[in-house]
Amino acid sequence: MIDIGKYVESAVNWLTENFGGFFDFIRMIGNGLIEGAESVLMFTPFYVLIFLLALLAFFKVGKGMAVFTVIGLVFIYLLGFWVETMETLALIVTSTFVALVIAIPLGILMSKSLLAEKIIRPILDFMQTMPAFVYLIPAVLFFSIGKLPGAFATIIFAMPPAVRLTSLGIKQVPSDVVEAARAFGATGTQLLFKVELPLALKTILTGVNQTIMMALSMVVIAGMIAAGGLGEKVLEGINNLNIGLGFESGLSVVILAIILDRITQAFGKQEHE
Repeated sequence: MIDIGKYVESAVNWLTENFGGFFDFIRMIGNGLIEGAESVLMFTPFYVLIFLLALLAFFKVGKGMAVFTVIGLVFIYLLGFWVETMETLALIVTSTFVALVIAIPLGILMSKSLLAEKIIRPILDFMQTMPAFVYLIPAVLFFSIGKLPGAFATIIFAMPPAVRLTSLGIKQVPSDVVEAARAFGATGTQLLFKVELPLALKTILTGVNQTIMMALSMVVIAGMIAAGGLGEKVLEGINNLNIGLGFESGLSVVILAIILDRITQAFGKQEHE
């Protein structure tokens, strides 16, 4: 019998023992980002935040979505889950930001290099098919429990769609447009930033939308390792067989997901138009 798990465990233990300083540095930076996002969301009065999100929904989606945003967020506030919702939102914002900083350059690399595509594609397949709970294990070993390991697992889980769709968007840029840009003397950098990325923006924004949605689903699972937020409330409801708590916290997750999904989708549609 081949015991691959034993070798993976040994590798994780070796990394933890020999790169403790590096993980401490990552922990300091990561916690700073998460706490900074939480501070902004927590210290902003709830009615101001609801107004700003409703305004964004109105201009990007329409009147109906703005009304839903107001009713949905006020409903969450009245349920008593405002703080947990802001904790969840802070984790989503931080994780999505870091995931995109890594994913978009990787997607560009995949679109430009066949060798890079051959290496990265199976890694993305592995990342997308691995059960989400498994990501929590190395996250806890590297960073203990708390918000940072939750964000770490979320970044790994949510990154693949952004990489794939960035690569796809650039590959779909018409070849005659690329040739025309080259004929006018565009350098590789100019071609990328002034032709390919702008034309691929709709597809890239679809990847951003998918990354946000996957980050939300993983943040809820990360409640299992004390990441806080709505995920912890859902878990508390399950553990105590408290159907009411589980339903209310789950409903808050759904409302937040709908608002984030519709607004981010609207950015992609706007670029297309």
